[in-house]
Amino acid sequence: MHEKRVAKAYFIELMTALLVYTVLLLAAIRYGRPMEDGVVRTLVLISPMIGFGMMIRTVVRHAARIDEYQRMRMLENLAIATAITGAVTFTYGFMETAGFPKLSMFYVWIVMGLSVAAVNLARKVADR
Repeated sequence: MHEKRVAKAYFIELMTALLVYTVLLLAAIRYGRPMEDGVVRTLVLISPMIGFGMMIRTVVRHAARIDEYQRMRMLENLAIATAITGAVTFTYGFMETAGFPKLSMFYVWIVMGLSVAAVNLARKVADR
């Protein structure tokens, strides 16, 4: 019962944070990009980080709510995903010196998200 309540709270908090992030991102793209350079433009363009901060808070709160075994698994999964992300981004850094196009730092977050999903999926399949 506790696990379901914790999972539901995590889902609601995470979806709320993602919604805030998405709304602010769309507003920043729509209104921030065409603005003239300056402090206000910079603040508008980084405003999606409010939602990102909410996501961080959600993950921290979730880690505090779950039991020790779940916390250990979550941290192991994040450690493996971080290692994969490091390997992929470091490899691409070498590829850039070989003439591959330079990529935005935004791709690191995409690689990290895909790595976390892949590790979680692989470990769930392996546990069956």
